Amino acid sequence: MADNPPPRAREYLTVTRVTGPLITVAGVADVAYGEVVEITVPSGERRAGRVLESREDTAVVQVFGGTEAVDTLRTSVRFTGETMKIGVTEALLGRILSGTGEPIDGGPLIIPDAMREISGSPINPSARDFPRDSIETGISAIDGMNTLVRGQKLPIFSGSGLPHARLAAQIARQARVRGQAESFSVVFAAMGITYEEADFFIRNFRETGALEQAVVFVNHADDPVIERLITPQMALTVAEYLAFDLGYHVLVILTDMTNYCEALREVAAAREEVPGRRGYPGYMYTDLAAIYERAGRIKGREGSITQIPILTMPNDDITHPVPDLTGYITEGQIVFSRDLHRKGIYPPIDLLPSLSRLMQGGIGEGRTREDHAAVKDQLYAAYARGRRLRSLVAVVGEESLGDIDLLYLTFADRFEAEFLQQQENERRTFEETLDTAWQLLSMLPESELVRIEPALIEKYYPGEADG
Repeated sequence: MADNPPPRAREYLTVTRVTGPLITVAGVADVAYGEVVEITVPSGERRAGRVLESREDTAVVQVFGGTEAVDTLRTSVRFTGETMKIGVTEALLGRILSGTGEPIDGGPLIIPDAMREISGSPINPSARDFPRDSIETGISAIDGMNTLVRGQKLPIFSGSGLPHARLAAQIARQARVRGQAESFSVVFAAMGITYEEADFFIRNFRETGALEQAVVFVNHADDPVIERLITPQMALTVAEYLAFDLGYHVLVILTDMTNYCEALREVAAAREEVPGRRGYPGYMYTDLAAIYERAGRIKGREGSITQIPILTMPNDDITHPVPDLTGYITEGQIVFSRDLHRKGIYPPIDLLPSLSRLMQGGIGEGRTREDHAAVKDQLYAAYARGRRLRSLVAVVGEESLGDIDLLYLTFADRFEAEFLQQQENERRTFEETLDTAWQLLSMLPESELVRIEPALIEKYYPGEADG
């Protein structure tokens, strides 16, 4: 008779070091990276952990819940032989969970349909379907100029004190795939946010009814930093189940990815790793890519995952490592402007550095409207010219400008006030956004609309009577 293999779970009392959120366990055997660990402190309290590094007979474990009361004499560490998983079910829609996936809304116990590893599996490039269907967020600056496409990852680069939280909540409650509203859902993951911000999101979702089709993960600023590292993985695992098992079109909003990267840096410092740019670990690019690349569409599957990561740029520096690396991985960016915010314009989206690289495949006849691409190009050119003239006026004054230049100067002001500016509860359709664009373009003579075909001008140009 064959011998039964020994159980993988093993318990040790050999904690040799406690450093920040990490503990080092010596004398271990058969320990794998990512393995789930149970830590029992001297008081009897149990905490979860995960193997961060395993070499020879030593394991470095990240402890969820903090390392307070952990000592090197009486703390026991049990390696379970399992990887970290989360229970997934359609019943998660409408629920609010902690950053580690525990319900915090006072609702009933969640009975999962399946258990899934939070690390997920990368989508085979040959199985990816090219993103082509546009998502209507109801926000003209995005829908008209930087259209979000189903399966895309389009980050928002913001700054401290700018209204990215308000925009995130608005997108979460307004976003729709045209003709697919019944199977659209949102997975919202907040990392390192204050209780005030958490209360804002939760209250907003509940009052607007958006919570019914959303799964919300909340990691507070005073939660252990180490928990921040698994929050996006938890959220994306749920999103993958909803999208690829149940056929939902899922919009994943991750805020704030800068807080996530700060947690990475803190753990790297505790491990005494050689720092990279500005103290961030050299593997941060790979780590961020492992998160962002979980967006997309799979051939033969109805569902999709679209990502909007939100990050704050320290000192509004777009060359900071977090936005810099994010820009390399993702398919464009939406950039906030502090100058527009000071003018009272919401959302303060600066269109000149903003870009959606997949926009062209998701707009046009049969998707948004036939004139969309041409109108976007003409708006961008006219607004950019108006912005340049503002700088010139600051030097030489308006008196030196010709009549056409004065028109462009006025166009830039009206564009910000009428196209960019909208209310938080205002939801514009693609058609309303494009009609607003044509009203603004009617300020200019037809001869200036060089980026739009004559047939489209004849069909949509409002003319003097309507302008």
